[in-house]
Amino acid sequence: MTLSKPDKNQVFLGTFIHSKSLGELEYLHNTAVCVDASGKIVAIETNCNQQKAVETLYARLGWSLDNVSVTLTRDGRQFFFPGFVDTHVHAPQYPNIGIFGKSTLLDWLNTYTFPMEASLSSIPKARRVYTQCIRQTLAHGTTTAAYYATIDVDATNLLADLCYSMGQRAFIGRVCMDHLGPDYYIDESADQALAATRATIEHIRRLDSNFELVSPILTPRFAPACSVETMRGLSELQKQTQLPMQTHISENMDEIELVKKIFPNSKSYADVYDTYGILNEKMILAHAIHLTEEEADLIAERNSKVAHCPVSNSALSSGVARVRWLLDKGIQVGLGTDMSGGYSPSILEAARHAKLVSNHLVMPGGQLDNLWQEERDKAKLSVDEVLYLATRGGAQVVGLADKIGAFEVGMQWDAQLIDLNAVPAEIAEDDFTTHGNVDIFGWEKWDERIAKWVFNGDSRNTKKVWVRGRLVHQQT
Repeated sequence: MTLSKPDKNQVFLGTFIHSKSLGELEYLHNTAVCVDASGKIVAIETNCNQQKAVETLYARLGWSLDNVSVTLTRDGRQFFFPGFVDTHVHAPQYPNIGIFGKSTLLDWLNTYTFPMEASLSSIPKARRVYTQCIRQTLAHGTTTAAYYATIDVDATNLLADLCYSMGQRAFIGRVCMDHLGPDYYIDESADQALAATRATIEHIRRLDSNFELVSPILTPRFAPACSVETMRGLSELQKQTQLPMQTHISENMDEIELVKKIFPNSKSYADVYDTYGILNEKMILAHAIHLTEEEADLIAERNSKVAHCPVSNSALSSGVARVRWLLDKGIQVGLGTDMSGGYSPSILEAARHAKLVSNHLVMPGGQLDNLWQEERDKAKLSVDEVLYLATRGGAQVVGLADKIGAFEVGMQWDAQLIDLNAVPAEIAEDDFTTHGNVDIFGWEKWDERIAKWVFNGDSRNTKKVWVRGRLVHQQT
């Protein structure tokens, strides 16, 4: 498709649904949201139709009729929802989604991940993989993604270029790994890793000087892969640039044992990052499955964030993260697809999985089986809560809570138009048409429609996607 530029003011009319707080979705019907040519929401009017918008809103905003485009929802089956935020995704691993066999984390890295990432030093191959990855994530409603790239500077820069041209809001991380990795895929030294990281930062600065759409993100792969010198160097670079950071923590028990072996003087996995200065308010920690109380308290104290990746955690048999426990500690949590540990580019899939694995914690034999019933019930996440993690929670994790994740005046229009399948009152036996797996019969309440979307929805329901007011995906 040809991407439209937000050179006009825009009015969106109909039903809007977004997270008001962690446990509460807000439903706004018969509402108008006005977005200026910069992509910012400048007005929200309830009890408003198209005629009222023309008669009152346009004059108030100083808009002329010929410079406004209008998008309406279809009653009962369509609604606007904030764009999803993917807080942890490996773009070069996209071709491997669904391929993990019986592997666990460390075997999977050596068998599938490192060979694929290394092969993307071929720019034609990288372009093919990254273009499809971005297309698919946009098609599933992901307007913002925190990407891990590879150690190759040119291929990493290409990912930034493609996100910028295709309109996806993105954080691009050139991966640092100078201590542990195969001979064919490893940084030569800490100095080389840091120089390569600076090269990508400067490339993105030339591309998007204020990092409004695409931003660098400092990316030590995980503690075992990085030398002490690299972690210290990234800490200093972060202080100089104030850029965000991302890494992995406590994903797998063998990985934790490896950390203990490499860093015998550290108290814990989290302490390794803290000791070398990279556990701070800008850090996104992926997984955080097997944290101790002390580690969680330290992460909360440092105001670091967590990317919860339930699909990957299940696929690689890594474990079940205790999201309610993290939230109760005051730790901000978002959702990640973690492709290709995760098998899907869909944050909606991650949301439904987050709901289900929270149930697993309290099932007979689960980690929290010994708690009182009230405590077990509290550990389970609701549909409203996982949608919060997919939007506002993710925005907090990537440091954009004031810009994206909800529909509020002053925020940017990062949004998706969702269309559900309205089943007609009479169906001919030889007629079967569908707009996806979410069948709406008309008697469902809106919270029931949303629940059906969470558990049955997919990219077929995502009709249009906007980032900063720009149409970046539309079903043909």
